[in-house]
Amino acid sequence: MGHDPLCDAPLLLGLLWLCMLLYGAWRWGRSATCQTTPTPAKPIKKRSCDPKPFPGLIHKPYCEACEHAIIPRCQAPSAPPPRLIFRRGRRREINTQHQFCPKPTCRYYGWVGRGNIRANGHPGGGPWRQWSCVACGGYFLETHGTPLHGKRVPPR
Repeated sequence: MGHDPLCDAPLLLGLLWLCMLLYGAWRWGRSATCQTTPTPAKPIKKRSCDPKPFPGLIHKPYCEACEHAIIPRCQAPSAPPPRLIFRRGRRREINTQHQFCPKPTCRYYGWVGRGNIRANGHPGGGPWRQWSCVACGGYFLETHGTPLHGKRVPPR
């Protein structure tokens, strides 16, 4: 079979016509998007610079005496929580009598020697021991609240 040059001309014209149509459609769609500016659905609200009252203080006190009465005073600690004594299993060998739970929401927060602290090994093979509070389920390192907290130096 031979090659017929008369078949190539209509094929070339058809491809050229298709390219012109695609270019025109692309240009028409592009010009429509450039002319319109998008408008936001909701207007952007600006925050007020006015100071807002505290959640507990709705209105300003009437006088200075009332203002001083509103300031909350630190309450004296109530009776200590009960001492936890575990009678099952073997006795704990690590002394935790000088540790307390550092979580302010824990019932045993700040109470030393109440039996709620247990040793939980050395996390990640680190030098410091991990403690766990039985009451709240929290964990903390024995260096919590010291200058060595978060440091990976030997205990000496």
